[in-house]
Amino acid sequence: MNGTLKFPVLLVHGMGFRDSKYLNYWGRIPAKLEENGCTVFYGGQDSNGTIESNGRFLAKKIKEIREETGASKINVIAHSKGGLDMRYAISSLNMSEYIASLTTVGTPHHGSVTVDKLLKLPEFIIKFVAGCSDIWLRICGDKSPNAYEVFHTFTTEAAEEFNRNNPDMPEVYYQSYAFVMKHVWSDMLMLVPGTVVKILEGPNDGLLAPRAVEWTNFRGVITGNSNRGISHCDEVDLRRRKLTGRQGEGISDITEFYVNIVKDLYEKGF
Repeated sequence: MNGTLKFPVLLVHGMGFRDSKYLNYWGRIPAKLEENGCTVFYGGQDSNGTIESNGRFLAKKIKEIREETGASKINVIAHSKGGLDMRYAISSLNMSEYIASLTTVGTPHHGSVTVDKLLKLPEFIIKFVAGCSDIWLRICGDKSPNAYEVFHTFTTEAAEEFNRNNPDMPEVYYQSYAFVMKHVWSDMLMLVPGTVVKILEGPNDGLLAPRAVEWTNFRGVITGNSNRGISHCDEVDLRRRKLTGRQGEGISDITEFYVNIVKDLYEKGF
């Protein structure tokens, strides 16, 4: 990149993990963006918070960043549920005038057919899993986790309602990316959910099929240049290392993907 982005970058994490001083959700990605001239901030919202509560937190964060930097607008890169949290802040909390762009990576804009099926399990099982998740994430720092409500946010019906209530705002540039693993065993952390989603929906990143992720200015399904593919965990550099040592067409290091995002934003004047 031959210059710096006009606006700072806000990285907004997804569900089940928090940004912290000692354990960063985004791995090597922030440092690589800073090497390429970006000023980087973190969302820091609850990992299991509802879209509404997280949206309010992010709206406050946006104001804080603007006050700190003097920037008129912000570029947002959001992963997974973080994309929904930010869309709510933009459309329902009137943050659109402060957002230059929103790039969503693996965000379930259209909900999950797999979640539709799983939520037909007995109610006590769903509440037990949600309760255990909330206890753990309170320990990790969440102030208001609500996994039970969040689970239901991911149904296709809830997604349709959310999209009706949170349309794209014309002053914001939106773009979206999807990923897939090439085999269900490509990422052992995603083996079980990825197998279930493949049976019900087809190729996926271990959690989401491209159908669920495609949104405005869809930039396509990104693949690695090995037989492994790219998982939902790989999308945020969970392992802190290259995906593959191979060269050639496709992504070998996920940090390359994010550098390309900011290069593209720079060329668009953001």
